Amino acid sequence: MNFAVGLKPLLAEARSMESLEKQLICPICLEMFTKPVVILPCQHNLCRKCANDVFQASNPLWQSRGSSAVPSGGRFRCPSCRHEVVLDRHGVYGLQRNLLVENIIDIYKQESARPLHAKAEQHLMCEEHEDERINIYCLRCEAPTCSLCKVFGAHKDCEVAPLPAVYQRQKSELSDGIAMLVAGNDRIQAIITQMEEICHTIEENGRRQKQHLGLRFDSLYSILEERKKELLQSIAREQEEKVQHVRGLIRQYGDHLEASSKLVESAIQAMEEPQMAVYLQHSKELLKKIMDMSKVSMSSRPEPGYENMDHFSINVDYVAEMLRTIEFQTEPLGEEDGDGPGDGSEATGDEDRLDSLEAPEAVEGQH
Repeated sequence: MNFAVGLKPLLAEARSMESLEKQLICPICLEMFTKPVVILPCQHNLCRKCANDVFQASNPLWQSRGSSAVPSGGRFRCPSCRHEVVLDRHGVYGLQRNLLVENIIDIYKQESARPLHAKAEQHLMCEEHEDERINIYCLRCEAPTCSLCKVFGAHKDCEVAPLPAVYQRQKSELSDGIAMLVAGNDRIQAIITQMEEICHTIEENGRRQKQHLGLRFDSLYSILEERKKELLQSIAREQEEKVQHVRGLIRQYGDHLEASSKLVESAIQAMEEPQMAVYLQHSKELLKKIMDMSKVSMSSRPEPGYENMDHFSINVDYVAEMLRTIEFQTEPLGEEDGDGPGDGSEATGDEDRLDSLEAPEAVEGQH
């Protein structure tokens, strides 16, 4: 239904008062602040009763203690900017009162009591009955109307209710809806925070497992290096033994060759002796040395294949194949094998907390 709003031109003072009134509206109850007024750390203001309602809606466990319980500690979010408000042990009663806003409210109420404002409020009149004020609410048409419309007009067959009663009921419902949305937003924010913590825990567990895997492979590298060192020492030891043995034979044969060469030189010099008597004096001894030298046995030499080192060959194919089959264990590691009992419990705890946060929403859906 359309209205004829016969608002007369207001003075500049009245317009200023209306502008001021908008600044004094609580974002929860949508009415003027009710003292005491508390100021949040983000500099927004709330009625202390509304702040308490928002806190209890965000912390359902407090509601189970009864409306007389005074919340101590905890947190909730500012309905205007979503800034998180952390309460001390005094709860909402520990929030600072905004005495300036309370004084402004007192001044506003004094100014509002003046006839100018009261006269302006009487200008909402019925369109069909110009002299009748809009004072009732049609429940079927869901529209404000006047008494004559109920008696003689379009709403005579409709059920009506007093305008202030409907006004207060709808404002209360809207306030409850706002509180419910604020509480729901807080639960969603809590879930987001928990999921962010889960992401952090996943990253931390992944980093820890990468480090653990690196240490395990470093241990394998150390074992391989140690075994490699042992096998190389075995090869070097036998190599040195064989080389020393052959070099000993070389020295033995060299000494024999040197002695035989000197004997040959002596024999050649004796052959060049022109005097027979002198030659015969030395020839017998020289012949004896030659016979003794020829009888020396030089049969000691390395056996065929003595230089072969093929017996030091190793087969690592089966080890390589085993290394290729290394996989993560499907069974959860115990405390001795793992990095500690806290490896997976953090993520599990985060999931449990998520379930507890989602549980109130499921209960609301059932209702």
